[in-house]
Amino acid sequence: MSKVTFLGGGSFGISLAILLANKGNIVSVYDRDSSVVEDINVNRRNDKFIKGLDVPKNVTAYNNLEEAIQDTNYVVLAVPSHVIRSASRSIKGLIKEDVPVICIAKGIEEGSNKTLVEVIEEELNNPVVVLSGPSHAEEVAFDIPTTVLTSSKNMKVAEEVQDLFMTKTFRVYTNDDLVGVEIGGAVKNIIALAAGVCDGLGYGDNTKAALMTRGMAEIVRIGTKLGGRVETFLGLTGMGDLIVTCTSMHSRNRRAGYLIGTGKTREEAVEEVGMIVEGIKACHAFYDLKEKLDVEMPITDALYKVLFEGKDAKEMVSELLQRDKKAENY
Repeated sequence: MSKVTFLGGGSFGISLAILLANKGNIVSVYDRDSSVVEDINVNRRNDKFIKGLDVPKNVTAYNNLEEAIQDTNYVVLAVPSHVIRSASRSIKGLIKEDVPVICIAKGIEEGSNKTLVEVIEEELNNPVVVLSGPSHAEEVAFDIPTTVLTSSKNMKVAEEVQDLFMTKTFRVYTNDDLVGVEIGGAVKNIIALAAGVCDGLGYGDNTKAALMTRGMAEIVRIGTKLGGRVETFLGLTGMGDLIVTCTSMHSRNRRAGYLIGTGKTREEAVEEVGMIVEGIKACHAFYDLKEKLDVEMPITDALYKVLFEGKDAKEMVSELLQRDKKAENY
């Protein structure tokens, strides 16, 4: 039995918190929203993020970080990518340096273009593990079979975290390609946004299949340029995550893209979704990165123009289709 502290009581955080609590662990959840803390502690629910949950009694929520994290064996950063640095900084000095820090966010830091592991390592000396894969919180929360992976520079710790999370319905693999795991999980959000735009424009299955396949080419190009392995992008954190995020009704990125495809502005789409849409931030960051690295990413380029330059989505699709002819390649 271990104590695990979650920073963030959102949908994925509370889903994993329940999973670990059901395995007999002591789980604390730190959240700044007092209504979330009260709902967990008093009602054993978290209706703000996922309705119908039964939160076990060995999950306790806190507004006070020091109380939540005291004597913890593991820390899970269950916050959006743009908060990873400040969240990491907030726990410095509150945990021992041998306590694994588990990152479940997907993205890169805007401005620095650093991976989230790099960001965490700049703030902490702890071992860092990434948990990634096709894992919508709305399904994990209700024990629907799910498969993910862990990755780390220290694979012994990755295996330790694998054991921590493994259940009869939540299968965990390991993968030592940390860069590939992080990049695959981040870029697929961009492609999911674009897939949603196509749905909003009324296009069909042929269009989505083409977009996902050529989107995978972009993931492979930028991922291998940064040092990832091709086979990683064909696995859970690449193809697996891409499929679920581009097709699922649970996907915030696909939903936001759909709204943009129907004519909503970026701001209107985000407001209607009501939660962080990681693909928007990822699109901005990877547009900058692909320019610096001279990597061809036409879907990312087109989506950037729609999101940040106000270009018409239908025109961008037309431009993608009318590019110079070429051989299919990655």
